[in-house]
Amino acid sequence: MLFAQLLACASSGAPSAEQPQQETLSEGDQCLKDAALPRDPKPDAPSKVSVKHILVRHSELTDPRGATRSPEQACLRALEALRALEGGASWSEAEQKYNDAADDSLGRIARDDVTAAFADAAFALEVDQLSYVVETDRGFHIILRER
Repeated sequence: MLFAQLLACASSGAPSAEQPQQETLSEGDQCLKDAALPRDPKPDAPSKVSVKHILVRHSELTDPRGATRSPEQACLRALEALRALEGGASWSEAEQKYNDAADDSLGRIARDDVTAAFADAAFALEVDQLSYVVETDRGFHIILRER
């Protein structure tokens, strides 16, 4: 009988004592959490893809290159770039406004040319698809797969 009650409670979607309550995260904390999530590259992805990226650096990087924003601020800035692109801004406009990299085009890359997190995200994309914010040891990226 006790097992049936526990099963009924679990199947009803009601939280049990073992399940932690989900906390509400700020937009910045949610951005940081989502940017660090692993991506699943497509098993049938080509050996090389052509990509562009927008990079937003922060002050806690090994090589911040003058960036003064916090990781949370950098993540939100990358998210702002993504939203601008999704809202109709051209790549050129977003790149000029948000990019901290000297060049936005990485050209054709193989998985081992870039960090694992960047490669996983890039090789999970379809042609002309934008990634969500991706965190690497260089900062936060928005990736556009071109080919």
